[in-house]
Amino acid sequence: MLNRVLIGALGAAAALLGGSGVAAAQPPSPPPAPPAPDVNAYAPVKLSDYAVMDGSWYAFRTPDGLTCVLQRTGGYGCSGAIPAAPNGANFVSGGPGVPGFANADAAVFGFVGDVKPLPAGSRISFQTVSCGSDGSVTTCADSRNQSGFVLSPAGSYIINDGRVPLLDRPEGTNPFFN
Repeated sequence: MLNRVLIGALGAAAALLGGSGVAAAQPPSPPPAPPAPDVNAYAPVKLSDYAVMDGSWYAFRTPDGLTCVLQRTGGYGCSGAIPAAPNGANFVSGGPGVPGFANADAAVFGFVGDVKPLPAGSRISFQTVSCGSDGSVTTCADSRNQSGFVLSPAGSYIINDGRVPLLDRPEGTNPFFN
């Protein structure tokens, strides 16, 4: 009787450990997105030079022809031929939550009209949102929720590490004191 119990237990353990000889193949995880450029390292531009919509928005054109806006209400986004966008998206927007890509039938910010280009190596910032370009990569980041997006010929993607910055802190640190 004891032998049967031991044999049964060993058989169950072998099955749990993959002793059946058949392993379920798991697809490899996609590689993580590269780190986002530090948009706040770019030189700031004069905000009023980019005011549109009677001063309720700030808009700029990227070197690759996208129209991007920051709204005084906290929203931000870009529209146009987004390079290497997921599912061929032509619109990305965020605020107050994490941004997302979408497809629109028309130029979402086309009604803003002709907007001033943002020089390479510069950024425009309003409240917690900063957008900038190095000349080929456009990045928008919202420090309020640690999210944003990167628009790049090498691949466009959403920045969101899933952390809540005031709650998810390294052990022994305080967000209010250095």
